[in-house]
Amino acid sequence: MMQLHHFPSTASMVPHILLQEIGAPFELVLVDRTHDVQKSAAYLRLNPNGLIPVLTDGDLVLYETAAIALHLCDTHPGSQLAPALGTPERAHFYKWLMWLTNTLQSTLIIYFYPERWVKASNAAGQVEVKSHAEWRIRVLLDQLDTELARHGGAWLLGESYTALDPYMFTLCRWTRSFAQTPPARDRRHLGPFLQRMLDRPAVQRALAAEGLQAPFV
Repeated sequence: MMQLHHFPSTASMVPHILLQEIGAPFELVLVDRTHDVQKSAAYLRLNPNGLIPVLTDGDLVLYETAAIALHLCDTHPGSQLAPALGTPERAHFYKWLMWLTNTLQSTLIIYFYPERWVKASNAAGQVEVKSHAEWRIRVLLDQLDTELARHGGAWLLGESYTALDPYMFTLCRWTRSFAQTPPARDRRHLGPFLQRMLDRPAVQRALAAEGLQAPFV
C-alpha cells in the first residue's frame, strides 16, 4: 500500500487530493512539523532535504511534490489526471506543473519564510524580502486568473481536470489570509475555480482527513 508522509495544509495536500481522486488504497502518515519530525534521522533517511511530502510505493521512496504528482499520473493512467503523452496538451501540462512548483510555490515560500534569505539580525531585510515576494505573488495570481479567462474552461488546461488543478488549489489557498495582496479567491476567475475544487468529493475527503476547518480558501 502506498504511504503519503504529510502534514495538514502543506504541499502534501497536492498528492493527497490526487490519491483521493484515484481511489487507490493509501495510508496517511503524519509528519508532525510542530515537533520537527521532518528533521528527525528517520525522516531524513526518506528525504534528506527534511521537507514534506514523501510518497512510498513499494520499494520506491519519492519526494518533491511535482515528481509525486507525475508518478501518480503515470501509474494510474485510467484516472486521466494528465493529457496523453506526445500531445500539445501534455507539453502545456509540463509547462504549468513546472511553473507551479518553480515559480509560484517558490515565491510563496519566500513570502512565508523571509528569514531564510537574509541574516538573522537583518529584520529590515526580512520585511523587504517579504514585501517584494508579496508583490510578485500578486502578479503570478493575476497570471493564473488571466489564463482561466483566456480559454474560458473550468480547469487550468481548459475543460480537462488534471493534476495541475489540485496543485493550483493548494497554492491558492495558501493566500487565504493575505491582507495587502488580494487572496486568490477575490479574483474574477480564480474564485469560481476554487469553489469548483471545493465541490469535488475528493477535495472534500482530503480536507476532512487533514482535519482542516473553514474557511478553506
